[in-house]
Amino acid sequence: MDISVAMIGCGVWGKNIARNVSELGVLSAVCDTNEQRASKFSKLFSCPALSFEQILNDNAITGVIIVTNASSHEKLACDVLKSGKHVYVEKPLALSVSSALSIKHLAIETQKQVMVGHLLQYHPAYIKLKNLVNDGFIGKLQHIQANRLAMGRILKSESALFDLCPHDISLILGLVKQMPLSIKCQSASHVTHSGGDIIYSGLEFSDGITAMMHTSWYSPFKEHRLVVTGKLGSIVFDDGKPIKEKLTLYRDKVVDQGGTIKIERSKPIFLPVSSDEPLKNEISAFIQVCKSGEPALTDIEEALRVQQILSEMNLQINGEIL
Repeated sequence: MDISVAMIGCGVWGKNIARNVSELGVLSAVCDTNEQRASKFSKLFSCPALSFEQILNDNAITGVIIVTNASSHEKLACDVLKSGKHVYVEKPLALSVSSALSIKHLAIETQKQVMVGHLLQYHPAYIKLKNLVNDGFIGKLQHIQANRLAMGRILKSESALFDLCPHDISLILGLVKQMPLSIKCQSASHVTHSGGDIIYSGLEFSDGITAMMHTSWYSPFKEHRLVVTGKLGSIVFDDGKPIKEKLTLYRDKVVDQGGTIKIERSKPIFLPVSSDEPLKNEISAFIQVCKSGEPALTDIEEALRVQQILSEMNLQINGEIL
């Protein structure tokens, strides 16, 4: 089966996605409401710039990638599904659970797949980390700390909640394999006044597993770090480090000596990680969806779980049920 993929949205992130789709040999068209941007992408990636309607009506196109503002995701995704094509939607899937459910119901009706761009699920370091946790390498899972901090790309149309938190919620759920029993969330806004420039979140799961997230797009430094702690040690995924240092094992021991608690330190051990580009892995997964018609790792169900947590966090931050 010949695979042909069109992309909607020729912005900054769209350029990265288009490059990977093109390198994988399946980019058939680009589209943007800004004709100049679409024309620029058309020349850069040697494919036609088409209107959205032309893409919908082109039966040779098997999949469509949506890289637009989150507020447009529901309508665009539903239109693509109605045209009989599989769809990839950049995160967040939507801005409300009801919108996400509308996309899901239409996917079921049209028997087409929806994949969501939770990119870090396809990062070789996270894949290895998850496999090690699943194999009991650090013992019983106890706590996860996710820090995602940066200064820049502040959007008036969204908040750090919907722009940044989906990444870490997805990673946490991928490790614990269950929904939280409780969610506690606090935030501060000094730039957008949207209820979420800086966010602190705590999640509690069954079996005593806990997770905390510190999320901010108003930080003077960049930090993308996931610390996963088990009974027998910790693994740190630091995406700001060089590839050889992205995944680090710590075998520190905490020994209860009755009246005191002793910490036995260990030397950090760097774990080997593949240098595969996460985005190329992700786009390859979508191509496989288009070939097989089978759901991706980050399918509509996974996206809905993330959306439900975002909705509860938004309720606590803004007092709105989405």
